[in-house]
Amino acid sequence: MATQNLKELVRELDGGLILRRATQDDAEALAQFNGYIHKDEGEDTAEYIVIWTRDLMSGTHPTTTASDFTLVEDTQSGQIVSSMNLIPQTWSYAGIKFGVGRPELVGTHPDYRNRGLIRAQFEVIHEWSAQRGHMLQAITGIPWYYRMFGYEMALDLEGGRAGAKFQAPKLKEGEKETYLVRPAVESDLAFITAVYQASQSRHLVNCRRDETLWHYELDGRTDGCADEVQLCLIETADGEPVGFLGYDGHLTRPTIRARAYELKEGVSWLAVTTSVVRHLVSAGEAYAEKDEKLDLTGYAFMLGIEHPVYEVFAHGLPRKWESYAWYLRVPDLPAFLRLIKPVLEERLAKSPLVGHTGELTISFFQDGLKLVFEKGRITEIEPWQPTPKEWGMVLFPNLTFLQVLFGYRSFKEIQAAYADCYINKEQLGTRPLINALFPKQASNVLALH
Repeated sequence: MATQNLKELVRELDGGLILRRATQDDAEALAQFNGYIHKDEGEDTAEYIVIWTRDLMSGTHPTTTASDFTLVEDTQSGQIVSSMNLIPQTWSYAGIKFGVGRPELVGTHPDYRNRGLIRAQFEVIHEWSAQRGHMLQAITGIPWYYRMFGYEMALDLEGGRAGAKFQAPKLKEGEKETYLVRPAVESDLAFITAVYQASQSRHLVNCRRDETLWHYELDGRTDGCADEVQLCLIETADGEPVGFLGYDGHLTRPTIRARAYELKEGVSWLAVTTSVVRHLVSAGEAYAEKDEKLDLTGYAFMLGIEHPVYEVFAHGLPRKWESYAWYLRVPDLPAFLRLIKPVLEERLAKSPLVGHTGELTISFFQDGLKLVFEKGRITEIEPWQPTPKEWGMVLFPNLTFLQVLFGYRSFKEIQAAYADCYINKEQLGTRPLINALFPKQASNVLALH
């Protein structure tokens, strides 16, 4: 462990512990700590986590450095006992960009748990994120846990369709592939970036990826890193690019998974997908032959809950891979709604309530929001305080409004799940207004690790 740098000290904690910002000198110790904390049962260490930590702290990651890690150190032993980090990203909501802080690699040594160390680090991480102008924080993780820190499971995470290896279509004798899949090179990145960006109109929320981020996927990660992706170009036999494919860089299970698959406008998904499936199976078999730990049994497209490939290749993807959820935290909800005001006004203009004038008070029981409409325009979005006499026009318990805001659930679905989510029946136009402003819509956030 490096000598304590007082300039990096964040705060002193009880029991001889200090919480501080990590430095490059902490990289190897922190990598080994994370590998130990995040290992599966029966493992000595999670080597892919070790590699991932090193990559994040190396200075080569597009958005994250060693100084984006917090750690808690025991001053008696000099050992790291807890840590987490922040990965800055750019997401978009119906095309409107905003900054996101992604906490990751959250862990505490078992001997030091239940002492508030994660909560103390979240306070720091949230402050760092706010200083960078991030509109929200997003994290993936175990069920329920991050609700303690102001997060709600409110956005689709992965999900997909899968098939068995024997269901992959075979070439007929003498038949050649119409479309070829090859490893991408640097000169392909402008095309990949453009195709990816054009495809994102299918999703309400997505992660923006410029050429720098795709370049990192191409050759920035160390082999064996968590979520390593093999990035490929799809082209005709004459070398015309038509799309791209990203899949697992190694096998961690008997199924090889595509993480990204997009085609440029005007290209048939039906025509291309059979070649893509055959390539996936071939790549998976090569992985299995190389490491000899797993036999390939199938393939999957982990492309969210909706994707064109699910429709055109339904017969070869009979198994549904259920989605999980992102945890989201929106520290300033009125500010976020002001950011996406053009989207809300456009939705209203396309609804039966076009030209609406009035107000909408949304109660979260302890606090709330007020939106004022004037001839279809939103003229006010402000905090609002419910009272025993003024409960509001629509009530959402806890943070369930985030599920509706991010299209994860419809208002009807939230009502069915929560008895205390309901509409004040005296306000007859409230339901169609909520449905118009916040429709259910799929998202697929291909976020950078």
